[in-house]
Amino acid sequence: MIFHITTHKAWQQALKEGVYQADNLETEGFIHCSTADQVIATANRFYHGQPDLVLLVIDPEKLEAELLYEESEPGEFFPHLYGPLNLDAVTRTIDFPPDHEGSFSPIERLTSYSILRTPFYPR
Repeated sequence: MIFHITTHKAWQQALKEGVYQADNLETEGFIHCSTADQVIATANRFYHGQPDLVLLVIDPEKLEAELLYEESEPGEFFPHLYGPLNLDAVTRTIDFPPDHEGSFSPIERLTSYSILRTPFYPR
C-alpha cells in the first residue's frame, strides 16, 4: 500500500468528480505519495499544524496511471503517480489530524500497513 495526504475538501471534490487530481499533478506532473515508512515524516515536513487532513490508502495494483519510485532525497525513493488517481484504487481513508502541538505521530491504524510495503521499483 502507498499513501497520499490531502484535505477533506479536496477528497470530497474528488468524490463528486469521480477522480482525484492533486494540485501538484498540474504543476509537477505527478501526485506525491509515500510508503508506510515515509508518511509520518512527510506529514511533519509539509503539513505541520494543518487540520482537516485525510490520508488516502492506495492499492498500487489498482492504479490506472503509471507509478514510479523516484529519488527525492539522497537514497530515499518516493512513489510518484503520473496521472490522476482513480478512486477505486483508494481502499480506505483515514482522518489524519495533527496532535495539539501540530505534529503527526504513527497511528495504530497506519502501523498495520507497514508490513504491506510496496515493492521497491526505482526509475
